[in-house]
Amino acid sequence: MATYNILILGASYGSLLGSKLALAGHSVNMVCLPEEADLINAEGARVRLPIRSLGEIVEINSKIAPGKLSATTTQRVDLSEYDLVALAMQEPQYRSPGVRELLDDIAKAELPCISIMNMPPLPYLARIPGLEITALNKCYTDHTVWENFDPALVTLCSPDPQAFRPPDEKINLLQVGLPTNFKVARFDSDQHTAIIRQLESDIDAIRYDLNGEPIELPVKLRVHGSLFVPLAKWSMLLTGNYRCVRERDMQPIKDAVH
Repeated sequence: MATYNILILGASYGSLLGSKLALAGHSVNMVCLPEEADLINAEGARVRLPIRSLGEIVEINSKIAPGKLSATTTQRVDLSEYDLVALAMQEPQYRSPGVRELLDDIAKAELPCISIMNMPPLPYLARIPGLEITALNKCYTDHTVWENFDPALVTLCSPDPQAFRPPDEKINLLQVGLPTNFKVARFDSDQHTAIIRQLESDIDAIRYDLNGEPIELPVKLRVHGSLFVPLAKWSMLLTGNYRCVRERDMQPIKDAVH
């Protein structure tokens, strides 16, 4: 099989996708802060996944993956080495010094990008027929960071799996609470769509040895032909978050949604 070199911007939520890709045999480099990069390179990225069929949590360390997972900083990225980019930082971070310049270089290099951001990037929304995206500029911290992207090279992956960094653990650990699948829309081109379809197949084929038994791991990648599938969860998220806002205070999401 062909193996791909994948750059991921963000090592928190990005480590979930990155670990799955490394377990599938691909090479992943995650862009993050220097202290995060040093820890991940020394000790690996750790992801805890609940295995519902077994009623237990399995911790995966990227060090045991057949592929390679590493971490770096914005200044050390050579974009000529990569086949695909995943955008896994929160939207306001893309205007940060260093990140902003790297993002613009990615756009100019015309690399295909998958977004698992906390909101859809403007170039993806530009792929939806009839949508006037200039009216949405004010929704973004700095909409100008997206100006040089070709919408055909940007697709959206729903951030369905819910995960968090436990506050009492090292920052190279991500714990998955809800192990649902990533749902990604196809690219405009068949060539770039073929890349994510192979990643889908390779992630499906992962088997993890647990006490001598090969098991499937949750959180798959699912490729869809519709641009709207990755957007399906946003209405629910918006409704849930809105219910957290009360007249005089806030309430936790677990109390707002039943």
